[in-house]
Formats: sequence, structure tokens, C-alpha cells
Amino acid sequence: MELDVLVLNTSVVDLRRPDFDFVDSLVGKGGLAKCRTEDMPTYSQDLIRMWIAQGNAKAGGQGNTAPLMAKAGLKVGVGAYLGKGNYDGLDAQGRFFYDTSKACGIDVTALITHPTLPTGTTFIHERSGDERGGIAYFPNANNDFDFDVFKVHVKRLHPKIVYYMYSGLSDKGDANEGQDLADFIDWCRKKDIVTIADSHTLTGNPQKIITEGTPVTEYLLLKPLLSKVDILFTSSDEAKIIANTLDGLPKFDKKRTNASYLREYIFALTRRYVPYDGKTKLLGVTVSDGAYFRAYLPTSQPLGIRKVNSRFMDGATVDLVGAGDSFRAGLLTYIANNLDAFKSGKMNFYEAVQMANLFASSYIKAPLGDRYIHIKPYKQMLEVVRCPASFSSLLRA
Repeated sequence: MELDVLVLNTSVVDLRRPDFDFVDSLVGKGGLAKCRTEDMPTYSQDLIRMWIAQGNAKAGGQGNTAPLMAKAGLKVGVGAYLGKGNYDGLDAQGRFFYDTSKACGIDVTALITHPTLPTGTTFIHERSGDERGGIAYFPNANNDFDFDVFKVHVKRLHPKIVYYMYSGLSDKGDANEGQDLADFIDWCRKKDIVTIADSHTLTGNPQKIITEGTPVTEYLLLKPLLSKVDILFTSSDEAKIIANTLDGLPKFDKKRTNASYLREYIFALTRRYVPYDGKTKLLGVTVSDGAYFRAYLPTSQPLGIRKVNSRFMDGATVDLVGAGDSFRAGLLTYIANNLDAFKSGKMNFYEAVQMANLFASSYIKAPLGDRYIHIKPYKQMLEVVRCPASFSSLLRA
């Protein structure tokens, strides 16, 4: 078997309800936090199963990316731990995640039942209007991610691309100050596998952290990774917090425009932390209206930093959660369909990032009950990239 993309690590079920008031008291109003398994609320499995049946659950993490790529026609697999339980061997969350993945045509043979820890679960306090509720993430079985175990599955499934999500959300996956992840990525690259990793917004109040210039320790995990990984995109907020945390990067000054700052940031990040090693690399930052990127080519100097303005801003946004994940799903869909051109540095990087913009816009404008509805086969999505006027028709389809 040969996969286009194998997505590893974060299998999680997002439970979203208006009566999850406890979340705000746990992480702060509008806050986001990685919490301890022992602090997870003791809702019964039958109750969680009922919430899932009522439509209050979504497959997060890998569920924001793998189904999108599968709908676009890629051969996709997921590798992670799910909790043991009474629903055909899995707990309620794990059974939902497994069944959702399988229904999307995703290879689930690298989903492993963890004997003691439950499936990763996020409780989201759904609030009315534009208010943001708290988000409490319990990594549970994700905390025990074992690179040696999943190397076996990489060898078995022969993926062309390995996507690790996320740095900063797994105690074991983040061990040795991120060096274990960097070594795993390096191991994959030596097998001629294209690699991508991403981080997560690791603070519930990024604007306060950015304004105060406060470092966030978890972003130090990127330091060994940056020199190894082929593809890495962060959000604009993440970039500014990374700059607070890693040495030698410009700190954000609100007197500057976002555009001039992000160009300086990407230049400094690539110059200081991303050595040229003869392989294609693609790094960038997503913003509300597109993305900035810089590409390293195998046979020449790196490209200049470019901004790709999204052509797909039409239509009402339903929910922004998963925007970055769906962006990367679109990017990988394009790269997987043009893999030789990517490796040789001859790919149309601008068009690849525009495809990523299209996936992100299609995802955040989809109804909560069917987040994948606007994702079509790759050739159809490529037609929209090349003829943006057809985007409104895509949303109506």
C-alpha cells in the first residue's frame, strides 16, 4: 500500500455545547488551554454518546485535514491513539473519530487503541453572537505518542508525505525539548518523504501575549524542528509569539504594518533557523486575507518573500476553527498532485498557496454540520483556483 499523506498524532473529538460553563472557569473566559487528563470532567460515556448523536461533536485535529484531502482524491491515512471502551472496543469519542475517518475513505489501520488513556477530547463553550467561549483541550491518549511505534506504520504504508500535528500538544511527542520530533522528521526525510509539521495557538489570549512581548515556552519546541522540516506554516499570531520566544527574531511593534513586520519575520526566521540543505522547503505565515511564503529551491537561492492574497473572500464565515488546518490540507493536496515538481523546485508555489486559501475559505464557510461539503475533487478545485469567479458556485453546490 502507498499513501499520498499520512497524518500523525492529534486524534481529538471537539464537543461544543452552550452549557459548558465550566470551561470558562477552567481556562478563563475566551481562553484556550492544554489540560491534564485527571482534571477532565466525569461525564458518562452514554451522555457523550448522546451529544455525539445530537450533532454536538466534530472530529478535530486530524479531522480538520485528513477528510478534506480524501475528498479531494488523495489516498490518506491517520495514525494516532484512541481510547479503549465499550463501543466495539473504543470509547465513545474514539468510536466517533474512527467511524468518521473510515466513512471519508481514510486508511485507519494506524489508529491504535490505548489500553488506559481516553481519546483526546476538547470541550468548547459555545457562546452567542461574537463572544468567544473557552476551549479546554485534554490530550489524553495523544500525550503518549510513540515515534518508534509509528515508524513501523510509516514503513508499512509508504506515504509520500508525512504530516505531524501538532508540536506542543503531546507530552511524549514533545519530549527532549522537541528533539525527538525533529529526529523523527529527519528520519522520514531520509526516506525521501516530504514532511510537514505545525504548531498550535498555545495561549488563550494571544493579543495580550503579543502586546506584552511575553515568550511562550512551548514554542521553543520549534527550534530543533525548523532545520529539519520541509513545510511549516503558522498563523500571524503564532509568528509574533514565536518571535517573542526564539532568539534573533524581530519583536512585533504595533506601530508597524502587519505586512512589513511579517516579511521581516520570515526573512529572519529562515536566515537564522532554516539552513539550506539542497532540498525544497516552504515556510510561511497565514493571515486573514491570504498568506506570506518563502520557498527554498534545490538548485538556486531562496525565492523572495511573497504575499498570496486570497481570491476567495466571498460568502459568510460560519466558524474560524480549523482555518489553518484546512489551509494546510489544501496546500498538501496541491503538492501531492505535483510532488516531483515540488521536490525539483519547479512547482508553481503561488498556485499551491492559492489552493490552500481556497480550502481554508471553503471550510470556514461550510455549515457546522458538514464541514467538508464544499471540498471537491482536485481537478475541480484547481479550476476554481484558476477561475476564482466560480467560487460562489462552489459554495452553492
